[in-house]
Amino acid sequence: MLHPSGSAPFRKTSPLAPIVKGIYFYTARRVECRLLQQTQGLQMIKRPVPWPNGAKVAVAITFDMDADSLVHLAHPRDSITRISTISMLKYGPEVSVPRILEGYRRYGLKQTFFVPAWCIEQYPKAVEAMAKDDHEVGYHSYIHEAPNALSRDEELYWMQRSIEVIAKHTGKRPRGNRSPLYNYSIHTTDLLISEGFLYDSSLMGDDVPYILKTARGEIVELPSSWALDDWPPYVHSIDLDYMFQIMSPDRAMEVFMAEFEAMRTVGGGLWIGIWHPFVSGRLSRWLRIEKMIEHMLGTGDVWFARLEDIATHIQSLRESGAYDARVDTLPYYDSLQVPHPPPSVMLRPRGTE
Repeated sequence: MLHPSGSAPFRKTSPLAPIVKGIYFYTARRVECRLLQQTQGLQMIKRPVPWPNGAKVAVAITFDMDADSLVHLAHPRDSITRISTISMLKYGPEVSVPRILEGYRRYGLKQTFFVPAWCIEQYPKAVEAMAKDDHEVGYHSYIHEAPNALSRDEELYWMQRSIEVIAKHTGKRPRGNRSPLYNYSIHTTDLLISEGFLYDSSLMGDDVPYILKTARGEIVELPSSWALDDWPPYVHSIDLDYMFQIMSPDRAMEVFMAEFEAMRTVGGGLWIGIWHPFVSGRLSRWLRIEKMIEHMLGTGDVWFARLEDIATHIQSLRESGAYDARVDTLPYYDSLQVPHPPPSVMLRPRGTE
C-alpha cells in the first residue's frame, strides 16, 4: 500500500502505519495553516464578495449539454455517417443527465445547465427533468454555433428562436447565457440586455462577478476559466478535432480543486465548473465529482447555488450599497488594432514580403 503522499510504501498491517499517516495529515494541516497565515491581511482578491451565511466561496457546477450538436456543426455534410461519435455525444442526455440529477437530489443541490435549443428539441425529456427538479436551464445558442461568427441580425434571430424553445420546454425564459466555446461577440451584451437576460457566464476576466456595461444597459458577468473546463483533461475525439491525452479523474480533479482551495483560502471568490454530461458524466468521473461535492460540503465554507441565484445576490448587494462591483464597458475595442501594413512579416500574407 502506498503512503498517502504517494511516496514510500508501507504495509497496511504495520503498527507504524497510523503514525505515518498521522504525521502526513499533521504536516498537510500545518502547510494549510501557514498558507492561510501568509494570505491574511493581503487583499489578493480586490473585491471579495460577501456570500450568504458567511461562505468563503460560491460554487456552481454547471453542465453544458451539447449532445450531438457538436458533430452536426463540425461535419454538416456527413455528420449522420459518424455513428460512433454520435453515440459518444448521446451518452450525455441519455445516460449522464439522469445520473447527475439523481446525485443532485441526494446532495440537495440546485444547479445550472446550459443547453442548445436544438438539443432541447432532440432530447426534451432530459431538459424537462432538469426543470422538474428546479434546476436552471440557460441559453447556449441554437446548435452550438459561434456568435462571433454571425452578423448581429443572425445572432439575434437564433437567440430569439432559442428562447422560445427554452420557454416552451421549461416554462421559463432563460436568465443566463453561455456562448459556445466562449465565443462571445461584440453584439452579445446588447442583445442579451434587449432580451431581458440577467447574466452571462462566458468570460474570464476576474475571480469574482463583475458588470458588463454598454449604452443599452448592463448585465452581471459570472466568470470562470479554462482551468475549470473538463475538455482539456478528458476529451479525445478525432471527429471533433480535439485530441488530448486523457487524464484520470484524480489528475483532473487536482486542477479543479487547486482552484477551489485557492478561492477558499483567500475568501470571497467564485468557482464555476464548466463541464459536459458526455464528458464528466462518465461513471468514474462522476464518482470523483461526488467525492468533491462531499468535501466541499464538509468544509462548511461553500455556498452551492444556481448561477441565476449568484447573479441575483450580486445585484441585491449592489442595490443596497454593500458591494462595489467592477464595471467593464464593452466592446473592449471598436476597431481592429493591428496597423496596416502589419509591423511583422509574420502577420503579412505569404508572397507579399
